[in-house]
Amino acid sequence: MDYKKYYILCGYLLICQLVCSQVHVRGKVTDRLTGEPLTEAVVFAKESNHIHTATDEEGRYALSLKRGTYTLVSSYLGFERKEITLRADRDTTVDFELEMNTMLTEVEISARATDRNVSGVQMGLEELSATEIRRMPALMGEVDVLKAIQLLPGVQAVAEGGSGFSVRGGSPDQNLILIDNTTVYNASHLLGFFSVFNNDVLSGISLYKGDIPLKHGGRLSSLLDVQTRTEQPKHLQGTGGVGLISSRLMVEAPLGEKTSWMIGGRRSYADLFLKLSAEDALRRSSVYFYDLNAKITHRLTDRDRLELNGYYGTDHFGATMGEFHYGNGAASLLWGHAFSETLYARTGLHLASYDYGLVSRLENAKASWISGIRDWSLRFDLSYSPGDRWNLNCGASAVLHRFNPGVITMEGYGGLRKEAGTAMEYSLYVSNEQKLSEHLTVRYGLRGTIFQNVGRATVPRYDENHEAVDTAVYAAGKVYHTSPALEPRVGVVWKLTDASSVKMNYAHNVQFIQLANNSASGSPLDIWFSAGPNIRPQHVDLYSAGYFRNFGNDTWEASAELYYRHLTHVIDFAEHATLLMNPNLDGEVRTGAGRAYGVEWMLRRTAGALTGFLNYTLSRSERTIPEINGGKTYLAPYDRTHALNVVANYAFSEKWNFSATWVYATGHPTTYPSGRFEINGEYFPIYSGRNEYRRPDYHRLDLSIGFIPHPRSGKRWQSEWNLSLYNAYGKKNPWMITYDQNADTGLPYAEMLYLFGIVPSITYNFKF
Repeated sequence: MDYKKYYILCGYLLICQLVCSQVHVRGKVTDRLTGEPLTEAVVFAKESNHIHTATDEEGRYALSLKRGTYTLVSSYLGFERKEITLRADRDTTVDFELEMNTMLTEVEISARATDRNVSGVQMGLEELSATEIRRMPALMGEVDVLKAIQLLPGVQAVAEGGSGFSVRGGSPDQNLILIDNTTVYNASHLLGFFSVFNNDVLSGISLYKGDIPLKHGGRLSSLLDVQTRTEQPKHLQGTGGVGLISSRLMVEAPLGEKTSWMIGGRRSYADLFLKLSAEDALRRSSVYFYDLNAKITHRLTDRDRLELNGYYGTDHFGATMGEFHYGNGAASLLWGHAFSETLYARTGLHLASYDYGLVSRLENAKASWISGIRDWSLRFDLSYSPGDRWNLNCGASAVLHRFNPGVITMEGYGGLRKEAGTAMEYSLYVSNEQKLSEHLTVRYGLRGTIFQNVGRATVPRYDENHEAVDTAVYAAGKVYHTSPALEPRVGVVWKLTDASSVKMNYAHNVQFIQLANNSASGSPLDIWFSAGPNIRPQHVDLYSAGYFRNFGNDTWEASAELYYRHLTHVIDFAEHATLLMNPNLDGEVRTGAGRAYGVEWMLRRTAGALTGFLNYTLSRSERTIPEINGGKTYLAPYDRTHALNVVANYAFSEKWNFSATWVYATGHPTTYPSGRFEINGEYFPIYSGRNEYRRPDYHRLDLSIGFIPHPRSGKRWQSEWNLSLYNAYGKKNPWMITYDQNADTGLPYAEMLYLFGIVPSITYNFKF
């Protein structure tokens, strides 16, 4: 007898038996009312707790079961749980249509799986729904996404009232901000007091603190992923509001059975009040912003979906002596195609732009300055989920960056142009999330990027003192420098129990473009510039670990995360650097190493009359650059040792709800004059080492009350009044500190400028 053939036959029969005993169950989970796919909804077999999965961004899921009879269950926070009995004797499709739980108040609805805090592999992930953001007290009545994320652990505002934010000690330009997968380079209105995101058009936000999904890259600190509404409305409907500073309106409706559209807009009207002033100069001034969001969704077939998204917003400041404007544009065309229940692809074409212009009028002479950045990108993403045991993702992208550092023109005198820059960025990635056992799940992958500088370009060459000694000239279309990079990322979650887990993560991120700015708080005049022959890309290695625990049927979430970030080739600028319109900007850059480390605690309640969260962060962020501060290590501009945030929302009844936030943070590092010297009777300051001192600690209380006159009205038109109080106890938090000297005594003195005392506001919100 040929035993070799016998063993081969037995092995073949055994494999066949194992394969044939498995039944594949696939389907979709959607909102029964709107038809919107529910992302991260949980699907599991009631008879076996370890057989479960979560839906993807299209609401699709896949399970592998042994032959038998099961009760399939789908659950999603804010929706009624649904059960379907299934006889699993062959591959089949089971779809779930979930109904919203009408017994829950609106504030409790969240676009998250109920146990994701414990079961998900992703670390440093914070999510907020549009409803949660809307309930938070707002500055001047304007609901703000970026103000909301500044209340999350590890996230800090870079200036009082501003929309710029720092994540785990990083700078604002180390945050990638996306709206519908398209980059937003400046996310602020009114010089940072408001963000560009209209909460009425959003479905929610996701903030990834360092552990960025592999399909995205190009930043060191974080990814803020902002998603606009995707549901298919059944009829014409809308929301809006009228406030003291601005008003807004969003309308959406179906267009046939397969198409829907949505358009939303905001406009401030401070300029209208200026026209009522008795001062002629004020009447001729203007200060306003506006933005528009639009989306058209069309389902070509049951397997094909098209989305056309657009955003445009601008700010304008005008006076007799001149005017200033800046704005963003973002557009995307997305095609999603389901090859099968387990294989899904998305192709996207994206355009992102940011520009600003400054016009000055003096003695019949007119001068203008224009600058900006523009991206064209193409990306392809593929997701394969054959079962609940593993989920494979891969894709590619290509981005063309076009930098316009500045063009200055003056009537009658010609112009001055700083040479524009061009760069290409190519990326490939592959990642897999694999469930190795009932308790252990791993996620691993690799992203590869090639960044190329492309002519026409004139590139200075510098000596050891950073003085330009020569230039190299490259023709149009010539690739004159290439920077390759590999970004591995690994994550592990070990479920201790159904309600607790331990997670560990490693991520390596690379950044090729960055901002040149003259202040830590940032301004619209900041300039984006790229890595190249004289500036190496910035790198960071992130190590993190944490413990996660849920209580009370997943209505309470608790977590503790530790992290350590090691940065290489991190940039800073020489003392008294000239950044604007400097043809030798590379010569002002200094590079070195950095590190940031800390621990973040979070306690959150997601259901019930009282919801909200409390978090505390203990952290440190440092830099060591040989040519700055005498080579001694100094604090990064965004270091804050202690940060505490408390957010509470309480529903007294169906008509009344109350919200409060209290924030406390250690003051920002700063450099103070520590002495002076005299030359011919004039005194000059001697400054301390870089960031040796701190500003006063920051703290603030915000309050908000909402009133719904007719919560159970059967009418289409529903309304709500919101009264908010920003900085309720009038804390004078420093916005800017300046130094001068007394003209008579020559003694130096400091002056603190603060922006806000107590700021009340009232807003009328409506929906129909």
